[in-house]
Amino acid sequence: MEDSRDFLLAIRPNLPQVLPTESVLEQFQNTTLRPILKLQNDLLVAIFRQYIVVRKGQFYALSEKEQIQYIEQVVKKDMKFKHYLEGIISAYFTLDEYQIFLSHEEELTKRLINMLIQRLQSQLLLLTK
Repeated sequence: MEDSRDFLLAIRPNLPQVLPTESVLEQFQNTTLRPILKLQNDLLVAIFRQYIVVRKGQFYALSEKEQIQYIEQVVKKDMKFKHYLEGIISAYFTLDEYQIFLSHEEELTKRLINMLIQRLQSQLLLLTK
């Protein structure tokens, strides 16, 4: 069956190649998740900034260390928000990638969430503007 979603591969940013791996999970992480997270970066930052505003901006009163912890807690513990963010990423999967994701859903979801948290944490300056 032809994958009508293959056009999504063309819009992903090219990232520096990492060493080839035999692990399906690492390969998926490096060839699918990383480029999609980079592609969606500005949107993810905007969504998190809106999350902060809706929650009355308590984030801004926190120290940098507390902000980093806050990001992790929110993304891991607010299930509605977590699933929303997962959808923002998985919407850019091809059908083949989606099948791989389903085959290893628990582990790939953990990797996705951890990468997303790291991406947001590394951009504190953008989140607090």
